[in-house]
Amino acid sequence: MPSIKTSPFANVKRNVFFSTVAIIVLFLALILFDPSGFENLTKRLNQWIIDSFSWFYVLAVAFFLILLIFIAMSDMGKIKLGPDHSSPEYSKSSWFAMLFTAGMGIGLMFFGVAEPVMHYVNPPTGEGETLASAQQAMRITFFHWGLHAWAIYALVGLSLAYFSFRHNLPLKVRSALYPLVGKKIYGPVGDAVDTFATLGTIFGVATTLGFGVTQINSGLNYLFGIQQSVFIQVGLIIFVSFLAALSVGFGLDKGIKRLSELNLILALVLLLFVFFASSSIYILQTSIQNAGQYISNLFTMTFNLYAYQPNGWIGGWTIMYWAWWISWSPFVGMFIARVSRGRSIREFIVGVLFIPTGFTLIWMGFMGNAALFSIIHDGQSSLIAAVQHDSSVALFEFLTHLPFAQISCLIATVLVVLFFVTSADSGSLVIDYLTAESENSPLWQRLFWTVLIALLSIILLMAGGLAALQSATIMSALPFTLIMLLMCWGLIKALSLDLTKMQALQEARITPRAIQNPRSWQQRLGLIMHYPHTQQEVEQFIQHDVQHAFLQVQKEFQRRQLEVTIRPIEQGLQLRVDHHNEINFIYQVVSRETQPPSFMADARVQDQPFYQAEVFLREGGQNYDVMDWTMEDLLQDIIDQYERHLHFLSLVRSPNI
Repeated sequence: MPSIKTSPFANVKRNVFFSTVAIIVLFLALILFDPSGFENLTKRLNQWIIDSFSWFYVLAVAFFLILLIFIAMSDMGKIKLGPDHSSPEYSKSSWFAMLFTAGMGIGLMFFGVAEPVMHYVNPPTGEGETLASAQQAMRITFFHWGLHAWAIYALVGLSLAYFSFRHNLPLKVRSALYPLVGKKIYGPVGDAVDTFATLGTIFGVATTLGFGVTQINSGLNYLFGIQQSVFIQVGLIIFVSFLAALSVGFGLDKGIKRLSELNLILALVLLLFVFFASSSIYILQTSIQNAGQYISNLFTMTFNLYAYQPNGWIGGWTIMYWAWWISWSPFVGMFIARVSRGRSIREFIVGVLFIPTGFTLIWMGFMGNAALFSIIHDGQSSLIAAVQHDSSVALFEFLTHLPFAQISCLIATVLVVLFFVTSADSGSLVIDYLTAESENSPLWQRLFWTVLIALLSIILLMAGGLAALQSATIMSALPFTLIMLLMCWGLIKALSLDLTKMQALQEARITPRAIQNPRSWQQRLGLIMHYPHTQQEVEQFIQHDVQHAFLQVQKEFQRRQLEVTIRPIEQGLQLRVDHHNEINFIYQVVSRETQPPSFMADARVQDQPFYQAEVFLREGGQNYDVMDWTMEDLLQDIIDQYERHLHFLSLVRSPNI
């Protein structure tokens, strides 16, 4: 029998894929035709957005942070990103390493020294190169890289993870709008949202790759005397993209996960080296003081628009950062959503908000204060000159004033390369998710985006169009901020409904069971101590006893004019009561492997798996076993759960909900 040939484009989301490629080609044509004119146009538009909408960015980002804290502290935080019975796919250390390297890693390498020095020399208010400007520089740096940045990422990641893993919608940006537009997310509206998110991701990664190779080139120039030139940087882009392609080929678990863990280890090594090689006591004291000033001034800094001191500083720094984080949020948000399945919402928000922020503050505090110490106390004014001339050399210029400079600069260069690789491969992975029908894409489809990003970076680097691309990327943040506000609305709407159901299941008044033929306590004890249940025992119980109970329920419900279907599912049986325009009732009994009790002395328990007949509702597993229940027990349990479901529906119909 001849095999069925599938098209190589079978898994391509054609509207998103081809429209994204077409827009990129058009964008390149405009830049190559008149690079300086296009750059001037984007800069003017970008400046107009900053002048006119700074207040909007400030309010929106503040709202995102406040909303996340509210969700985490409320009962909504108990809801899982997946069915009730799900557990995290990755350990906390691997999870943290992946979300950290995807979100902030390369930025910390580039700005860890450069930004504090820049603010020290040119603060938004007051005189530069003073002790007061040094404190202000660290406080501002903490503010730009702290909670607000991760709140932007966390909001997008939470929305995507919740709707994908909890409600089985596609892991795409469009899914976050489902509570507002319904099934229209599968049409042109959803395609437009995903195309926009894809373009923002491609442009953001391409811009970072293009600008970032200058830092790698600076490290190689210091270490090996390699010339700093466009051609060397093109070669570096090709090299980094080759490594990213290998990582993409290995997949998420073998490629990105392992690179992320290696990144984190090397970053800790470099951080500890700087701490011990510089003035350790000074770094500790100033970092703690900076953190306290950041926390105590957080509210003031959040809403400070420098309206009474209009000098353009906020547009070039704070608003630029907020726009940059928002433009990157589809990429980082989708990636951290992908690796966060099974965690509770509270665990997700606390983890994404506070753990990376904590590490970021430690990194910026150690690196920034060590650099300022070398300037203020050691008189290393050459660092200021180097940063003002080329900020990409800031880290290497700083490390040259410490012992073992060759080794530390080598570690820093390797770190920058690895951070770029993880950004490129995770970016390609996210873009593939957005432009594919399902996650199981062929290898060519994942590698296509790695190659396209590399080509885009190379062409723009050689044509001098990277600044224009950076301006265009930041401009894209304004419309996506509106999309994020809609995501907030949809998320709160869906979480409120989910919380209502959770409360209904816990608080509903249940009719007492009436067992006609009760067992003796000895019989009950013998029943519950019957271990282990084999898979065959459980499956026979489901096919005979459970099915017989389902048929009786179906007969009675049909007599009451309700549509009830019974159908086999994987390793179990499902009963479904159709409520038409309201949420249907689903009751399933599934054969599920579980751990045997540790208190059982029977040695056979260690030699074979233990199975239970677990009840699953629409929300997932309910963590109780009905194996060997009598027919009346099963019938009463189905009615108990149905009564809870009806109570939930009555609450939803209430105008107060």
